[in-house]
Amino acid sequence: MKKRDLVFAILALLLTWQLAAIIVNRPILPYPLEVLQALIFETFNGELPGHFLASFYRVVMSTLLAILTAAPIGIILGQSSRLNRIFSPIVYLLYPIPKVVFVPILLLLLGIGFLPKIVIIYIILFFQILVLVRDQASNIHPELIQSVRSLGAGRRALFKFVYYPASLPAILTALRQSVGTAVAVLYIAELFATRWGLGYYIYLNGSTLFDFPAMYAGIVVLSIMGLGLYFSVDWYEKRNFSWKFIR
Repeated sequence: MKKRDLVFAILALLLTWQLAAIIVNRPILPYPLEVLQALIFETFNGELPGHFLASFYRVVMSTLLAILTAAPIGIILGQSSRLNRIFSPIVYLLYPIPKVVFVPILLLLLGIGFLPKIVIIYIILFFQILVLVRDQASNIHPELIQSVRSLGAGRRALFKFVYYPASLPAILTALRQSVGTAVAVLYIAELFATRWGLGYYIYLNGSTLFDFPAMYAGIVVLSIMGLGLYFSVDWYEKRNFSWKFIR
């Protein structure tokens, strides 16, 4: 996406927001300028940065854990037809289940704090990465593997120089597809048993304090975090796998 198109899209959204605020004419939908003022105030004089850091930490930790566990498992399943036959039915059953239903269970099992929020996002990313990496690894040409083995490469070298590089685009694709879902589930997870996080901040200001400009400021920050993560993955992929974008 070109920067000019992105700027036009942002301006169009702001204009639509402004017109909708004029039409509704109620405190529940403040003008963009009011939200901007609240965002500046809450950033420098409020607790918004702390809530952002709490949410950002949860997303980053769950993402790293998902990559470190799901990617190797996906590669193993993709290269072992026997193991894939054993575990694919389990993955097939668990993958379509909306992972948000596990939030109350995880809270009961793991208690309050950061851990249950990280685990629920981890579960979402885990299955996304596992499935895509498994499919990518299973499509690696046997001739490529044989040619590397003929040079004396063992299993570790095959993983490092064949399986992992071939599966990295699938990992990035899974991350890009999962960012929106992960941020949405983060918001829901942060409504329960916590005092830190953008989900808690948004709910508190909207449903308890009725500070709607601050509520929308939290929504804007949460959206920026999701967009930042998405564009970071997109930038990394274009920088390191530019051949995928050649037309």
